[in-house]
Amino acid sequence: MDQMTHLRINGAELYSEVAGSGEPVLLLHGGFCSLESLRLVSDALVPGYRVLAFERSGHGRSADIAEEYSYPRGVADVLAYLDTQGLESVHVIGYSDGAIIGLLLALEHPERVRSLVAISANLDPTAFTHSAEGAGFPQLGSPPARPSLTVSPGEPESTVEPTPDLERMHYGTLSPDGPDHADVVLEKLFRLWTKEPQIDPAELSKVTAPTLVMSGDRDTIRVDHSLLIASSIPGAQLCIVPGTTHGLVAERPALISAVIREFLPQP
Repeated sequence: MDQMTHLRINGAELYSEVAGSGEPVLLLHGGFCSLESLRLVSDALVPGYRVLAFERSGHGRSADIAEEYSYPRGVADVLAYLDTQGLESVHVIGYSDGAIIGLLLALEHPERVRSLVAISANLDPTAFTHSAEGAGFPQLGSPPARPSLTVSPGEPESTVEPTPDLERMHYGTLSPDGPDHADVVLEKLFRLWTKEPQIDPAELSKVTAPTLVMSGDRDTIRVDHSLLIASSIPGAQLCIVPGTTHGLVAERPALISAVIREFLPQP
């Protein structure tokens, strides 16, 4: 790792990592995730790219904030982070909440996005397979559509089973707020996921960056919703990863990394 540090971003101390060299690629993690959830993707990209990543407030090694979470704040944090790195534009790879932030960034600040990979994004809360218009949200502690997973390096992908408590374990190990604060973070995330985002599909026609939309065929984001996102962005590509859930990045990391490498400009 070339650089591991905490940076002052919009009044908060956020953990950051930078590794590799080449065209800049920014990784944006999902809700209740740390950078560990994208570690295998990062490792696959570092040989050919400069990979940058930071953990949003209340996630991973970054302390929580008193305020509620919002996707506009996530976009503002990305812009401030890029400024601290002296980067005018980057390739953006976002997962779940990070993919939503990536979509908003490409919409509102197209000059900062060279290309976008949006993994398991949604435009509004009705996209969940168990949405507010469907069976209703799970009880607190099992937030909607966000069973984020990680897998240990070297573990065969075929043996990975959903382990919803794994991100909580990472939280307890990494968070400066201590393991008991996880429930506070989840409560704030639950409120976020039940109300945001609210992105009009028609607005996506304004996205100019080359875009790859990915999701799992058993994702908690409906497949037809991923198709809606891809078909609304001019020239966007769609990849539905077979045999995977919302934890697809952990379940098929080699396949997903290969698809992303093929999509990005070759180093």
